Amino acid sequence: MTFTAEQAKAAFPNEVVTRAVTRLVNVPGLDKPVALITLDNGHDHTRPSTFGPQGLVSLDSALDEAFAAGPAAIAVTGKPFIFAVGADLSGVEAVSDPALAREIAETGHAVFRRLTDSEIPTFAFVNGAVMGGGLELALSCHYRTLSENTAAIAFPEVFLGLFPGWGGTQLLPNLIGPDAAVTVIVENALNQNKMLNVAKTAELGIVDTVFGSADFLEQSLLWLAKVVRGELTPARREIDRGEAWDAAIARARSIVDGKTHGASPGATKAVELLELARTADLTTGYAAETEALAELLMSDTLRAGLYSFNLVNKRAKRPAGAPDRSLARKVTKVGVVGAGLMASQLALLFVRRLKVPVVLTDVDQERIDKGVSYVHAEIDKLLGKGRLSPDAANRLKALVTGSLDKAAFADADFVIEAVFEEMGVKQQVFGDLEQYVSPEAILATNTSSLSVSEMASKLQHPERVVGFHFFNPVAVLPLLEIVRGERTDDAALATAFALGKQLKKSCVLVKDAPAFVVNRLLLRFLGEVLNAVDEGTPFEVADRALEPLGLPMSPLVLMQLVGPAIALHVGETLHAAFPDRFKVSENLKKFVEAGKRAVWQWDSAGNQVVDPEVAALWQLGDRPSTEEEVRERALAAIAGEIRIMLDEGVVAEAQDIDLCMLLGAGWPFWLGGITPYLDREGVSDRVNGKPFLAPGVASVPA
Repeated sequence: MTFTAEQAKAAFPNEVVTRAVTRLVNVPGLDKPVALITLDNGHDHTRPSTFGPQGLVSLDSALDEAFAAGPAAIAVTGKPFIFAVGADLSGVEAVSDPALAREIAETGHAVFRRLTDSEIPTFAFVNGAVMGGGLELALSCHYRTLSENTAAIAFPEVFLGLFPGWGGTQLLPNLIGPDAAVTVIVENALNQNKMLNVAKTAELGIVDTVFGSADFLEQSLLWLAKVVRGELTPARREIDRGEAWDAAIARARSIVDGKTHGASPGATKAVELLELARTADLTTGYAAETEALAELLMSDTLRAGLYSFNLVNKRAKRPAGAPDRSLARKVTKVGVVGAGLMASQLALLFVRRLKVPVVLTDVDQERIDKGVSYVHAEIDKLLGKGRLSPDAANRLKALVTGSLDKAAFADADFVIEAVFEEMGVKQQVFGDLEQYVSPEAILATNTSSLSVSEMASKLQHPERVVGFHFFNPVAVLPLLEIVRGERTDDAALATAFALGKQLKKSCVLVKDAPAFVVNRLLLRFLGEVLNAVDEGTPFEVADRALEPLGLPMSPLVLMQLVGPAIALHVGETLHAAFPDRFKVSENLKKFVEAGKRAVWQWDSAGNQVVDPEVAALWQLGDRPSTEEEVRERALAAIAGEIRIMLDEGVVAEAQDIDLCMLLGAGWPFWLGGITPYLDREGVSDRVNGKPFLAPGVASVPA
């Protein structure tokens, strides 16, 4: 143990301390009591238990008591619904001393290893959310039980630019095998922090058994007694340390390279440590984890990841500029104008989250039937996966209907349009709707770039129109840009924010400006890349130029995902507003007119090559740029655009720009948002003469 209680309190005075309390429990069939240690930070389940130095000291003291009692076994569990979710990240942000960083790493290893090295059997009763260091604590025990209602199980560290540093990279592959460990530690984390469910956790062998939540502790203690008496021996996998380990590490490197392009040291280090776990004993493996963790705790990478984490977990929950929640109107029925793919996705989201009637309309019955059928089919898929009961699925399907008659919207409280992206069409839709809906009904538009104010300008009640911009796919991307038009009132805006929260989206208030935030910045980025190609830069050079950023996909692949026609339309909208900064590529126009969707295709050997038809129609200039020149050009353009957007008041602060890009554009967490990245790289100073953020934000403290 490296920290004393006094040192821990001095190092992290603001830590929300997770106390560990030991009590002795008599269990039928055992001659000695069980020492049961309960972790509790003194808050309800909305604030999960975490470990800072003081929490680790408390656990160490509880273990002293447990061992001193000479029990039949030692078990660790958590407060209701929570086991533990890892290190206290708020305290880590303040670490400025390399020696302190090393002490944090060493202390976690030292305390948790007491459970691993114990001659007394040790058990983790995982009764709820378990992530990061909490999962490492559980893995440090000899045996593990899991409650069937546990909602969050994961190693999120690589997602944040770190790696599991209190034993996870060494213990997990030696328990469940290297390939499964790569999935849990690396692949899931880099897939937007994908969580494990209870069934998968048990299937992988991370836990030994699962019990119901109602009597979880009692069942776990009875199971413990059987293990201690020798009546039950939990199975352990035989681990292949030969070619299977090589293959797993090769897969991990491929995933990290494909997802981060070397931009995340935490992901790279996780793979190195997983490789080390094949041959290293715990002392060697833990020493390597400590060395790497001490280095990363002092890095820009960690600050960047924690900046992202705080934006998503704190700022997103208290949106800047949102009106008083008491002004929000209750929504008991939703109307969706349009029955295409986007409208159908919206209908599915509304009925799943709100469980209120949802009615779709379109220009003909065939389209309406297709939209309703899509929603019903998606509900059936959820039923087939066991995520809905038959009764719940039937109830949801009964709530979704279609109608050619807009009178069906007469009792709707919230109506959203998702029709063709053309101002005249949308104005006509809202004009028609106003004849049927009540004066209090909110009218929302899912427009991706058009003016909400202009859309509402011909209505009798323009104050009730609000922008409600989702990102595709609707069920996956968590961002919702809520747009306040010039005459949108607080009641409409408050209702939009309340509804966004019910839909489990992260809402950001944006000004009614062309393309709002995400699409404006993506088109600025993409526009510079396309301009470089138009001037003569080879497709592969321009598309590869941004790889050092570690973005989830290259610009031309992003254009393919968004849809070239949509990119062209948004680009034309922005060109009309800002012709000096947003150009419309004549080559892109020809590309769209030809019905092409992708620049790239793959040859018989699996190599990415330019589609010959695209190469033939795209007229290149004679002024090619290098990768570095394209990258500098794109970053300078986006830094300048963000400065303009902040000066225009499109959002309240630079942090809202970062939040939008993280949640709507897949900007990597480990880069810490786009503005701190531009600050760290010196682009902000070169372009704007000043950084976007104050010193010390998302960077190593002085």
